[in-house]
Amino acid sequence: MSENDMIVTSVLVVNMTNDKNVYSNSSGEFSIEASEKDEIRFVKKGYERVSRKVYNVDVPMNVVLIRIPEEIEEVEIVSVTGDLSKDSKRLTKIDKKDQLQKNIGLPKPKTGEKPREVPAEIKRVLFAAALGNLDVQGVYDLISGKARRQKRWYKYEDVQKDITWIRKRIADEDFVKDGVPAEKISEFLEFSFIVKPDVRKYVRAKNVSGVMFSLDEVIPVYVERLKENMKSKE
Repeated sequence: MSENDMIVTSVLVVNMTNDKNVYSNSSGEFSIEASEKDEIRFVKKGYERVSRKVYNVDVPMNVVLIRIPEEIEEVEIVSVTGDLSKDSKRLTKIDKKDQLQKNIGLPKPKTGEKPREVPAEIKRVLFAAALGNLDVQGVYDLISGKARRQKRWYKYEDVQKDITWIRKRIADEDFVKDGVPAEKISEFLEFSFIVKPDVRKYVRAKNVSGVMFSLDEVIPVYVERLKENMKSKE
């Protein structure tokens, strides 16, 4: 059930002990093989993940899922005067500013952030040269390797930002109890970005439940690799 006493269907129910899994039916009911002390996990997009211990296999397990508040992108509030001609001119200026940022290749920075310098691209430099506009700085950046280093650094920065975003919203204990050592959580998240690219898509959409659902699929793979590495070192 949901916090509002509504039936929640198609909830993924996983027995973390024996790896059995089922989905709740149209009535919100489920039946899964389990023993006492087994951990049962409930995952549903848009809801917080829930874990419950089995204390008595003969007693029904009632579970309440809590909806996750959806985060939206920053909204700019523009005051209006009530004068249609004045207000329309102000809004037009704002639109032109955004369009200019797009035209010159500058991403719109978040509050407190500086816009990134766009790395030189071979195609863009050659196209400008063909039109008689030689981009000297662009040519230098390509030859010196600056453009390549910028791209690598931006890629690294983006990965670290996504890792930080996840770790601020998912407790370390959630990873540790599933077998991921605390000191390897960041490494695991970077591994998940490679194995399951959807994780980063959910991060950019600020969809915590989507991130958690995707990570649940990657954790067993990562933990198994850790075990294999430990055996190979013995």
